[in-house]
Amino acid sequence: MSKVAIVTGSGRGIGKAIALRLAKDGFNVVVNARNPENAKKVAMEVEELGQKSIAIAGDVSNEKDVNSIFEKTIREFGKLDVLVANAGICTVKPAVETTSNEWDEIFSINCKGVFLTNIEAARQMMKQDTLGKIINCSSIAGHVGFGYLSAYSATKFAVRGFTQALAAELAPKITVNAYCPGIVETDMWEKIDESLSPYLGVEKGGAFTEYSKKILMGRPQKSEDVANLISFLASPGADYITGQAIITDGGIVMS
Repeated sequence: MSKVAIVTGSGRGIGKAIALRLAKDGFNVVVNARNPENAKKVAMEVEELGQKSIAIAGDVSNEKDVNSIFEKTIREFGKLDVLVANAGICTVKPAVETTSNEWDEIFSINCKGVFLTNIEAARQMMKQDTLGKIINCSSIAGHVGFGYLSAYSATKFAVRGFTQALAAELAPKITVNAYCPGIVETDMWEKIDESLSPYLGVEKGGAFTEYSKKILMGRPQKSEDVANLISFLASPGADYITGQAIITDGGIVMS
């Protein structure tokens, strides 16, 4: 019987790559995104790979939406083996110019969304006889604070702390880990570059180029590079790993 994974924020970018990679690994995949059309398209791609999939639109910062995601998953598949809490947003602005509303919004999605989805996954996985796996999205900005990304960095440090604490609570029944991408060629990084470049005094595209120069592997990261790590963490090969926030950035941050 195929294992079942929920991937939040999987309508595009890293989340889409994760959903498709897990499908290739033999998972049935629940595709979640705020945009229902994006979710449906990715679910169709999962099914083209030979796995079952359902698309569920919803906002991970909304408790009713989160409850719906898990209720529909269990109704359709009867179980949950892996949660990938990937959904997130980024704000690029000096801390002194960041409004309280902007701060609340990014924490609501990046942190509250992780909390809500994690606890629902844990409640379901605790009922099951098999090892459950929760995999959260942090960032290299959750290991090192980056200027003009103060709010984003704060949320990603918070995800790391929550991941460690939850791992301690749920072991040995459930493993809880985080993945920490770097400079990834996605729509999100295009938006980051557009906002960040002026603060660095460079033309559009300049921030992406400057940060990419720091990558030891000599190229920007692809979404598939991140999906490779999730594939491992979701596999039996990672059954003994928990409480970790693993960096996958091509060699920018080393700690």
